[in-house]
Amino acid sequence: MTREQKIIRASWWAIAGNALLAFLKLGAGFISGSFAVIADGIDSVSDIVSSMVVLVAARIIARPPNIKFPYGYKKADTVATKVLSFMIFFAGAQLGYSTIRVLVIGASMETPGRLAIWVTLISILGKFFLTRLLSRTGKKVESTMLIANARNMRNDILLSLSVLASLIFTVVLKEPLIDRLIALLISLFIMYTGFKIFMKSNIDLMDGIDNTEVYDKLFQSVHSVKGAHNPHRVRARKIGHYYMINLDIEVDPDLSVKDAHDIAKNVENSIKANLRNIYDVMVHVEPLGNLEEDEKYGITETEIHNQNLKK
Repeated sequence: MTREQKIIRASWWAIAGNALLAFLKLGAGFISGSFAVIADGIDSVSDIVSSMVVLVAARIIARPPNIKFPYGYKKADTVATKVLSFMIFFAGAQLGYSTIRVLVIGASMETPGRLAIWVTLISILGKFFLTRLLSRTGKKVESTMLIANARNMRNDILLSLSVLASLIFTVVLKEPLIDRLIALLISLFIMYTGFKIFMKSNIDLMDGIDNTEVYDKLFQSVHSVKGAHNPHRVRARKIGHYYMINLDIEVDPDLSVKDAHDIAKNVENSIKANLRNIYDVMVHVEPLGNLEEDEKYGITETEIHNQNLKK
């Protein structure tokens, strides 16, 4: 099964699971008269939408490169992650607004009845299963959008737990204010999660690398190749979960073009052997001792060494 097929399968599981939970929660909410459970059901409907975003993105990712997109469509993963971050943040903001509005106007908050409680418990178990499925699949195939959706499901568990907390604090302790404060804290946590996902996706969209250990492995790969010297102007960027590598190396200026090409090819093979998920490697060959004042910026071994010393 391909990476894209695994993402699509996990997304269909999420859509089916959320559709079932939304039906149960909306039905139980209307029957028991619980607005809290109805709101939780509406949130599950939004999860169906977010899973459909992932599903569409997975199909886009599977498209082959073409003249318009020579690097392919792998960055649809990152774009979908950005969309999900907005959806997660909006869900938290909406919950926060509703909670603050209730606190300000002093309206009473209804608590779920027995049917709603059982449905909420089922929801928590179902969301736990979906969170595990999406998180495990997302990490296995290194899909940021699946991982983001898994965090969204995790937030839904907190939402459902707040509904149960509403029952405990309102019925047992006779203090609904505590429930409202808990809901407000949960909304802040959800918004923070959405903001973190948003900021992390910015790194990929701006061709950055958050894990600089990649450069350590790159330099080690070059040094393992006989005849390759002074790797510099090294740049790595992500295309989906793949790495696109560009670097300059220096070789003996007396070598033939073929011999210099063979060294560059060996460098490419060494990098692909030591690093996972390499999309392509572009090696620029220069004569040993070459110095160009107007060279564009790239990572040097000295910079990586100095950064490692600061850790």
